[in-house]
Amino acid sequence: MVKKNKIKNISAEEKILAAAHKVFTTKGMNGARMQDIADEAGINKALLHYYFKDKDKLFETIFVVEAQRFFPKITMIFQSDAPLFEKIENFVSEYIDEMQENPYLPWFVINEMNRDPEKFMDKVWGKENLPKPARFLEQIEEEIKAGRIKRINPIHLFMNMISMTIFPFLGKPMFVRNLRLSDKQFNEIIEQRKKEIPKFIIDSIKK
Repeated sequence: MVKKNKIKNISAEEKILAAAHKVFTTKGMNGARMQDIADEAGINKALLHYYFKDKDKLFETIFVVEAQRFFPKITMIFQSDAPLFEKIENFVSEYIDEMQENPYLPWFVINEMNRDPEKFMDKVWGKENLPKPARFLEQIEEEIKAGRIKRINPIHLFMNMISMTIFPFLGKPMFVRNLRLSDKQFNEIIEQRKKEIPKFIIDSIKK
C-alpha cells in the first residue's frame, strides 16, 4: 500500500514539474500563476501547494535541474579534443538550442549568481565539479603561438563568445519591441545566429 502511494506521489510531482516547465517557458516567472500551473497539470491548486509552497520555489526547482543538465555539456565541449573553431561552433549551437528550449534560464542564472554565487554554484556543479574552461583558454594560446590565429586575449574571446550568444535572449523584449519583430521572426533570427556568431568570431581571429 505504501509503495502504491509513493508511486502516485512521484507521478503527481513529475506532472507538476512538467506543467511548470511549460508555463514558465511560455509566460516567464512574472507572468506565470500557480493556478496556471495547476490547470496545466490537471490538478487542484491545493495539491500543487502541497508539493511546492510558492512559485519561487517551483521556479528554482525547474531551472536548477535544467542548469545541472545543461552546463556539464558545455564543460565537455571545452574539454574535448576538437579543433578550436569546431569548439566555437559547437558551443554556440548547443547554447542556442538550450536557450530556445528554456529562454528564461539565463535570467534565472544571472539572478541566482547575483544573489548568492557560491550557493548557486554548489547546487549546479557541486563542490568538486566546477566548470573548467581552462583547456579552452589554453587552446587559444596554443593557436596563437602556432600562428594560426591573431593575437587576442583568450578571456576576451571567451567573453565575446558567451555574450554574443546569451545577450539576444536577455534582450529579447527590447529587440522584439524596438525592431517590431514577431516571435516567429525573432526565432528565425536566433536560428541564423548559430552560423552567424561562429563565422563572425572565427573571421575576426583567423589569419
